[in-house]
Amino acid sequence: MNYSEDGSQYHIGLKPGDVGKYVILPGDPKRCKKIAQYFDDAKLMADNREFVTYTGYIDGEKVSVTSTGIGGPSAAIAMQELVNVGAEVFIRVGTCGGMALDVKGGDVVIATAAIRMEGTTKEYAPIEFPAVANLDVTNALVEASKKLEYTYHTGVVQCKDSFYGQHDTEKMPVNYELQNKWEAWKKLGCLASEMESAALFIVASYLNVKVGSVFLTVANQEREKLNLENPIVHDTEKAIKTAIEAIKILKG
Repeated sequence: MNYSEDGSQYHIGLKPGDVGKYVILPGDPKRCKKIAQYFDDAKLMADNREFVTYTGYIDGEKVSVTSTGIGGPSAAIAMQELVNVGAEVFIRVGTCGGMALDVKGGDVVIATAAIRMEGTTKEYAPIEFPAVANLDVTNALVEASKKLEYTYHTGVVQCKDSFYGQHDTEKMPVNYELQNKWEAWKKLGCLASEMESAALFIVASYLNVKVGSVFLTVANQEREKLNLENPIVHDTEKAIKTAIEAIKILKG
């Protein structure tokens, strides 16, 4: 079932015309109002479950922000229903935990692709199909980071369904698998770990829309293990500003 009784999308509560071509996707619903402050004439369009949407304008271009909640299932729902009402270009804005030793708390990470260590994408594509970000959106995020003079990294991120499967690995019944794969991801140069990009990249491929992801690195547990400097940063302003600037670049 896609629609509620009033014709709006069943989960996000939006109708065609409620959103712009460009949509920023944070996880946290409370982050939407903060992001909407960068829009002109921002208006709250819907607030249902974990999905909060504001729509406004950036330099005359109609844009929106919609929260997805945590993880792949709700992120996939949000994207699919947003496409149903007219969205075409998406930028995921969120947080990540660093894995590569040069990724420090406070750095920006731009995902070029995502490891599909989650369940949502298996119901969209065979596991052999890669979860890859759109090149135009990724290049715009890189250009924005350079313009804003942020320390940034581009590369592969890991997506998982279990937050505590990462942070309390040794306590998990399948710790043997989690720990071995984590070491493999590190050897392969994986930059960071998060929870939504794989689903968004695969669903975007299926729906033929564009998506990229930019994150604020909160901390790096691998640096902590080695007693290296490990700043802990929670302010997502850098990632938000990068996304706003990227939309300005994309819209020309």
